Amino acid sequence: MTAATTLALLVLLIAGAGWLYLQLNGDITTFGADGLSPDRPAAGAGSNVLVIGSDSRAGRNRRLGGGEGDVGRSDTAFLLHVHGDGRHALAVSFPRDTLVEIPPCRLPDGRWTPPRSAAMFNSAFTVGGTTKGNPACTQNTVEALTGLRVDHTVVVDFAGFAALTTAVGGVPVCLPQDVHEGDLNPHLGAPGKLVFPRGPQTVSGQRALDYVRLRHGLGDGSDIGRIKRQQAFTAALVKKVRARGMNPSALLPLARAATAALTVDPGLGTADRLLAFALSMKDVDLHDTKFRTLPWRYQGARVAVVHPAADELWAALRADRTVDDQATGSTNSTGSTGRSGAPDDGKAAATGPPAAPPGTGIAVTVHNGTTVSGLAAHAAAELRAAGFTVLGTATAGQQHATTVVAYGPGQQDRAQTVVQYFPGALLQPTAAPGIALTLGRDYADRPTTGAGGPPAPPADGAGRSAADDPCADLSYG
Repeated sequence: MTAATTLALLVLLIAGAGWLYLQLNGDITTFGADGLSPDRPAAGAGSNVLVIGSDSRAGRNRRLGGGEGDVGRSDTAFLLHVHGDGRHALAVSFPRDTLVEIPPCRLPDGRWTPPRSAAMFNSAFTVGGTTKGNPACTQNTVEALTGLRVDHTVVVDFAGFAALTTAVGGVPVCLPQDVHEGDLNPHLGAPGKLVFPRGPQTVSGQRALDYVRLRHGLGDGSDIGRIKRQQAFTAALVKKVRARGMNPSALLPLARAATAALTVDPGLGTADRLLAFALSMKDVDLHDTKFRTLPWRYQGARVAVVHPAADELWAALRADRTVDDQATGSTNSTGSTGRSGAPDDGKAAATGPPAAPPGTGIAVTVHNGTTVSGLAAHAAAELRAAGFTVLGTATAGQQHATTVVAYGPGQQDRAQTVVQYFPGALLQPTAAPGIALTLGRDYADRPTTGAGGPPAPPADGAGRSAADDPCADLSYG
């Protein structure tokens, strides 16, 4: 699996001086746009960039690991939406195992494939079976899934990612526990030597690749947990570059490493075009650079899109609203921007303090009573987003068909609030103090998160910003 895509976001978030493009222009590779769907969404406010990582072992990537064989696969991908105000940006990650509709895609010989239903998201990039992958097919899939027009697509490889992390002087990361050789290679059959100690550290080159590709031995061992660590890595990388300064001597080696690793659509095919896009984001603050994961739930061994949470996310981006539900627009003559981009006349309606989330002050322990990996962490994220305090997650000692909310003395009213988020759950009084939620098969099999109850939040709650602590919220499970 690859998280080489993290360097592409960096390229799109840093701004330099115009003189750089002459030195970088020859390093950029483009892919043809003849494979893009003829039926595309209309352009909207802001701009959207699809970032794809290929784990092909072809060429210079072979020595750094990657997938099996030379066919490029896209086990990491995200859509970067830069809002029209130039001050907010959101990167939405797509889990590789998400079941999606893949529209017709062009093969290398010019033929088009029939559409596919319930296909894994990362299989779109493999259509045609080439080392370069099929970025146009992945772009078609994202546009069909989101209803957003993708303005640009960027593909990144392992070698450039390793070079960039070295050029920046290493990236600060954090591990929730010790990682051994056997965690990097589960086929080893033994723990092996310590590779990463628990806690904060700095990685670059091959070690940076190992960190962002690591899945086994952390949390529930899922791709979802790895996505959270990749988002933390990307945030730390952007923060590191910003801290180094935007001067030519600091930017040139980074830009050389980055552009040499990129394959882009013709619209970004020259360094001056890439630079112009980067300059459009020079005012995006770290706190306003957000990361989210496509709202999801487990469907057996795969991942299903959660509706209506995903639909609401895409609708917000089409309307150019931020994850904090703020409208963006042009700045007025006084330098302030209203929620609709209209001039602020100084007569804003008086509002009281925001209402507390419904779960505020209610503490819950979550147990997974099924064989579905990561279910407790998924429910815990929903609860936290609704204001509940999650004391911990664990695996139940037996399998449960029905979700149970057990409550101790004096906790019945609070337990009733928890049940609202788990329709069909049984309330069970107990002598033990507090509230314990045990998830049953009914929760794992439900068609949508929160169906019948209060609106469900995205699976990763409030998400992450580029300014957040790299040790915070690193894994599901």
